[in-house]
Amino acid sequence: MFSQKALGATRRGLLCVGILTSLAGGAVGSAQPPKKPNVLFIAVDDLNHWVGYLGRNPQTRTPNIDRLARMGVRFTRSYCAAPVCNPSRASLMSGMRPSTTGVYENGNDWRTVIPEDRPLTTTLRKAGYHVAGTGKIYHEAYPRRSEWDEYLGFESLPRDGRASAQGGVGGIKFQPLDCRDEDMRDYQITSWVIDRLGRREQGKPQFLALGLQLPHMPWSVPRKYFDMFPVDTITLPPTREGDLKDVPPAGVRMARPEGDHAAILRSGRWKEAVQGYLAAIAFTDMNIGRVLSALEKSPERDNTIVVFWGDHGWHLGEKEHWRKFALWEEATRAPLIWVAPGVTRANTVCERTVDFMSIYPTLMDLCGVGKPTHLDGQSILPLLRTPSAPWDRPALTTYRFQNHAVRTEKWRYIRYQNGDEELYDEQADPFEWTNLADRPEHADARAGLKAHLPPRDQPDIGARPARRRAADDAD
Repeated sequence: MFSQKALGATRRGLLCVGILTSLAGGAVGSAQPPKKPNVLFIAVDDLNHWVGYLGRNPQTRTPNIDRLARMGVRFTRSYCAAPVCNPSRASLMSGMRPSTTGVYENGNDWRTVIPEDRPLTTTLRKAGYHVAGTGKIYHEAYPRRSEWDEYLGFESLPRDGRASAQGGVGGIKFQPLDCRDEDMRDYQITSWVIDRLGRREQGKPQFLALGLQLPHMPWSVPRKYFDMFPVDTITLPPTREGDLKDVPPAGVRMARPEGDHAAILRSGRWKEAVQGYLAAIAFTDMNIGRVLSALEKSPERDNTIVVFWGDHGWHLGEKEHWRKFALWEEATRAPLIWVAPGVTRANTVCERTVDFMSIYPTLMDLCGVGKPTHLDGQSILPLLRTPSAPWDRPALTTYRFQNHAVRTEKWRYIRYQNGDEELYDEQADPFEWTNLADRPEHADARAGLKAHLPPRDQPDIGARPARRRAADDAD
């Protein structure tokens, strides 16, 4: 029989072993290696910062994206590597910036310069992950299905009403559809992901990617989503007359005010276009809610990392510009949310400035996988643990050869290939109405930001033939 003193010592010893086992992921007292986490990787096409938790547009309705934001860490200053679908996605997936690869445009075949051993999918597969995906993860003009264990592309699904939707103004397409949610391709790929949530194929952890295409144009979704935003209640985005007067010629050429914006003004349908974008976001939010509800019911719920991102921003008339294809805030800022069980805390906010080159290395850290040496970005794991931690790396966005934007918590600095510059004080001027680049009192700030431009700029690799792409994936 043990004495009370001996029993106390035994209990203390067992407690110490339990703590060590927990910290080591089960390694102490067990021959089993730690169980690697699953990853739910959600990409949304053309989703700018019109989501509820970012507060940029109070009209938007995104209860499910906001629900996800409350589950983990939401970033308030998160930026794309490129404000164009193809280079943004190629950079994020490969870990290499456009200035490293020369992939700047939708017409660049990224497969010719990014070997198959570089993407995060390959790195995870080598580490024992089952890698599955659907929808638009890369730009679908240049698919490389050999990176995946299984993939459901849009080409495998029947076309929905978006394919024939021609309403709108010129190239800005929007039109309500008389169809069911279930008839939409984004709904169908979401169902495919829901069916696979929680699986461990042959005992492997799973990387599961969902690439939602809306709110990419055409903004054509079931009519009930348009009805959520009556046109007579729509408020236009904040603009200033003559906003481009202090923008240098290179910036005005990117804005192309004589194009989409002029057409929208002539049509008198600006509010209808905003309605269409809001409706498309609401439809996507519905699908995200379906995924989150399925995750909550999954046996792997507490062992699944969620990373949610938009591939770039979008202008709807701000700075007399529409679409992406620019280096201002509206085109470059997009949502970023991380939920990492055991690492992130629910309902936390990180106000540090990050870009999406951080996603690849951060996932490797969270999954316990070694980071390849070719990565241009840095892991933000310290910010997931402590969102207020010091962070001195700005976000860098590139649009076309030698055109870059550097974003810090206070400043946006833009330098164009021809040497034209813009500088905005984001704290005093969040809509970027006053270009300060020529003000001598800001010369030191401008010089400091300029030091963060890429050390090299790989020339554009040139256009490559693409497979015949869908009309709704043309830009």
